Amino acid sequence: MFAKRQSVLAATAGTPPARRSLRENIAPVVRFMRKPPVAVAGAGLLLLGAAALFVTVLGDPRAGAPSARAVLTREVAAAAPPPTGLEAFSMGAYGSWQDLTDDAGVIDPALAGEAVITLPNGATVSGDGAPVTAPRITAQPLPEAPIAGLSQPGPNGPLPAIASDGRVPAQAYARPFRSNGRPRVAIIVGGLGLNAVTTRAAIERLPAEVTLSFVPYAEGLQGWIDLARAQGHEVLLEMPMEPTGYPANDPGPYTLLASGESADIQAKMNWLLGRAVGYFGVTNYMGDRFAASDAGMTAFLGILRQRGVAFLDDGSMSRRPGAWARASAHRIIDEQQNPTAIVGQLNALEALAKGQGQALGTGFSYPVTVEAVARWTAELDARGLQLAPASAMTQRPGR
Repeated sequence: MFAKRQSVLAATAGTPPARRSLRENIAPVVRFMRKPPVAVAGAGLLLLGAAALFVTVLGDPRAGAPSARAVLTREVAAAAPPPTGLEAFSMGAYGSWQDLTDDAGVIDPALAGEAVITLPNGATVSGDGAPVTAPRITAQPLPEAPIAGLSQPGPNGPLPAIASDGRVPAQAYARPFRSNGRPRVAIIVGGLGLNAVTTRAAIERLPAEVTLSFVPYAEGLQGWIDLARAQGHEVLLEMPMEPTGYPANDPGPYTLLASGESADIQAKMNWLLGRAVGYFGVTNYMGDRFAASDAGMTAFLGILRQRGVAFLDDGSMSRRPGAWARASAHRIIDEQQNPTAIVGQLNALEALAKGQGQALGTGFSYPVTVEAVARWTAELDARGLQLAPASAMTQRPGR
């Protein structure tokens, strides 16, 4: 067997190999490439090869451009805290509350801040009183508070009281007024005490006859009231009252509620009235819902009457008699916060005074309001009117 196989190999050793066609040579490769996995892999390699050839021939179109890489981390925003009573009470007009007093309750000019208000006429007013270019009204000081006999100790501070000789805070702390026979106009500017710059501007820029109204939540309240009286302004204290939409619309933690019992109203008023001394009366802050409560308003006005304190409202409670003395504003002068609208309301107030003998307007301590009132009141005498403190508009119930 071995010999036969060997002879076959020897016989074919010198012959050339048989020639095969190209088709027969590549047939196995074609069969291999037709297998699906191989076909997919081959297509991918072809694509990569084409891309490499493209980059090699044409180059990377962004190869010459500068590049940088940065890692960005998104910080989680802190949840905004719910508004406080102070923020609600201030109507959103100011974003910071400044305590201007030291431990003794005296205003420290170093703490008054560096903010400056630019007035419409180009003048400036600063919280610390230094860079003030607006004209300052000459001071006409009122007696320092407290006046002997007009207060008594309370659970949260001294409370107004009728003196044993019959003197009452509504008269003793009011600015004296003597009529000259002309129609009289009175203005109340409120919302004071929360912002140092605007509070100081109102005290120093407005005539002494303009009545100033302070927020009970203000830090250093007594210092501000003392400063206002030293300049000659009589002072009101604002009473937060329940409005429509309460508690979403919240004037603060000591808001007088329409549903409040007499004891609750008494306790809250003890805190509010005990915040300072030197005011002749109080005024409402909001309160349309509270005003609709007969029981609430009766308790509120009764407390003021017993303590000899006046009540001046913004015009929304004119049909509610009571307190030791009463007055209601005829117009809110700055519901639109622009000079033209405010002066228009002041002119309407002037016309009303000339028609009925007197008129009372009220506004908030926006810078534009302070400046408009300062300019308008400066020309009242030339127009035949007399500027009067708001206390001169009050009347005793039944008189």
